[in-house]
Amino acid sequence: MSGRLASGPSIRLSSKTKILVAIVGPTATGKSTLGIEIAERFGGEVISCDSTAVYRGFDIGTDKVPLEGRRGIPHHLIDVVDPSENYSAARYATDASAAVFETIARGRLPILVGGTGLYYRALTRGLFPGPGRDSDLRERLLALSDRYGVERLHRLVRHVDPESADRIHARDAKRLIRALEVYYLTGRPLTRHFEGTHSPLVGYSIVGIALRQSSDLTAVKVAQRVESQLNEGLIDEVRRLRAMGIPDSALPFGGMVYRQVLAFLNGVGTEESTRDDIIRANRRYARRQLIWFRKEPNLHWIQVDDGPVHAFRMAEQIVRDNVVARSESVVL
Repeated sequence: MSGRLASGPSIRLSSKTKILVAIVGPTATGKSTLGIEIAERFGGEVISCDSTAVYRGFDIGTDKVPLEGRRGIPHHLIDVVDPSENYSAARYATDASAAVFETIARGRLPILVGGTGLYYRALTRGLFPGPGRDSDLRERLLALSDRYGVERLHRLVRHVDPESADRIHARDAKRLIRALEVYYLTGRPLTRHFEGTHSPLVGYSIVGIALRQSSDLTAVKVAQRVESQLNEGLIDEVRRLRAMGIPDSALPFGGMVYRQVLAFLNGVGTEESTRDDIIRANRRYARRQLIWFRKEPNLHWIQVDDGPVHAFRMAEQIVRDNVVARSESVVL
């Protein structure tokens, strides 16, 4: 989105107004820029919903909006923890709900922006506490993975919990093991447990806007993004992080983009093949995100193929109809 589309009066929310806007959807659909535009238009602040952007130093591969690109809009839950920490969805729900409460107390509109489906669900629908870790069971599942490959774990999850299999990457051993652990310890799949949870935002209205685009446009935009990341120094960023003592086992290094770059730095493939691997991973991830968010209730979907101006105008009208018209607010 080039230039500023936001114009006209803003609003100031009453501290009694329990409402927030969420802009979610697959990667490379323009969520970050649209979030800033809507924040400018309606007096909002952005609350990130990205599982890797919470980590300091992981910048290029997460496409963090630089300070100069934020147009003075406060952004929350970006660069809040060290890479050595294990930041969870449950912790995110606590931190994000606090950011929502504080933003509203300032008379500003909270605008949740990002594509991490589990974080979105944890905040808006809640997470169940779940059974504790079972070391013996985990060791058996790890041994199974070591012997037959992590794909065997994914097939097991597919058998007992098809919905979790759809949203968990086939090589994400950590999350696959947790899904199986929950099932074997409780006799119920993870998705059934989610259905009985409660959001930390009980009593709040969530105006959800989801962006989507054609697979052809995704392919073009993802290729452009990856090329830009590499030109901006993505590989050198990973080298710097490792030189700072961050181990390859650090949680954010397991995320998309960083996982592929680490493999390259450890002698797997060429820079060209790494670029292609990142592009393929992004496109697969976009499909999984779309599957996830299609199952989330009460989202207003916007097709972004018609361009950023069209997307902004549609999002603006959704916010006007569902926030301004319903909230205790003052137009400034």
